[in-house]
Amino acid sequence: MKEAINERRETYGLIAIAFAIVIVLEFSTPPEYVFGYLYTGTILLADSRLNRGAVLGITLAATGLTLLDLLVPGREILYISTLANRLIAVLALVVTGWLSHRNRRNEEAIAYTQAQLRSQEQLATMREDFVSTLTHDLKTPLLGSIETLKYLQNEQFGEITPMQAKVLQTMARSHRSTLQLVQTLLDVYRNDAEGLKLQLSPVNLATVAQEIIATLTELARTRQVYISVHYGESDFRSFLWVNGDPLQLGRVFTNLLSNGINHTPRGGRVEVVLESYSSDQVVKILDTGSGITEEELPHLFERFYQGHSDRHVSGSGLGLYLTRQIITAHGGTIWAENRSPRGALFGFRLPACPPPGR
Repeated sequence: MKEAINERRETYGLIAIAFAIVIVLEFSTPPEYVFGYLYTGTILLADSRLNRGAVLGITLAATGLTLLDLLVPGREILYISTLANRLIAVLALVVTGWLSHRNRRNEEAIAYTQAQLRSQEQLATMREDFVSTLTHDLKTPLLGSIETLKYLQNEQFGEITPMQAKVLQTMARSHRSTLQLVQTLLDVYRNDAEGLKLQLSPVNLATVAQEIIATLTELARTRQVYISVHYGESDFRSFLWVNGDPLQLGRVFTNLLSNGINHTPRGGRVEVVLESYSSDQVVKILDTGSGITEEELPHLFERFYQGHSDRHVSGSGLGLYLTRQIITAHGGTIWAENRSPRGALFGFRLPACPPPGR
């Protein structure tokens, strides 16, 4: 507080000295010599250190003193050109004061916006830390519940009826889905904060696809959806070698195939098309669902995005986002498009690598 008062006094002192110098120059020379322009320095100095009222007062004082030189008795005959020069100087002072005021308002608006952004960033960081901690703490009880359900299903606590076995199976499936969502949340936040760490090795995408399809057979059977695999135009089984992380690429297939199965009506089909080229490998997941609206297409791979079509009735908004993270980390690209006349296509492209041993 004391430092602010001393700075204000110092500023007023400098302004007073500047005013005194300009006044001496103004009143010791003929009126046609205009030194009022020098008052702009005092206005700018006041704008950087004093409040708006002080800046206005100094601007008015500078314009008044600039015009006062015309009214001092005993001066030479007043010419129109002299009056015009004085009025131009006054206009320059007024414009300087107005621009200073406007500049200060802009600086205050920028400072306020920056403070808001910092506050939002801090809030986002706190929220992400909270979600990350919460999801991490949820894993332990979920794993415990899943293990307990396994013991019950294996009749280690006594015999169970067929109806009870069906209920336990439903509970176990629900717990596994929740655990998968929790793990996805953890991975998303970890990848955003630390980057996705890959364990790279030669991977055959065809093998990964077959393995994931095998794990999703029960889901497809429950949904009454048929899954098929094709190898491009030749339709002969081929190898699609890439330099990748088999675990993470498996998650890509899991997310895309689950998405296709969940949004394909009963009796529909999900096709996995594997295409091998000289420079890259392409995978396409095609379904016979309701397709994607044009409004949703640009946002499908955004974090927590929830569309309005029935393709997203049960999604978390994280699976496709995580999938994009993984494909991008592998140096690939991912996209989505509508099929004609019905359905959707999700595809990704990865750089090809030579088969192991070459």
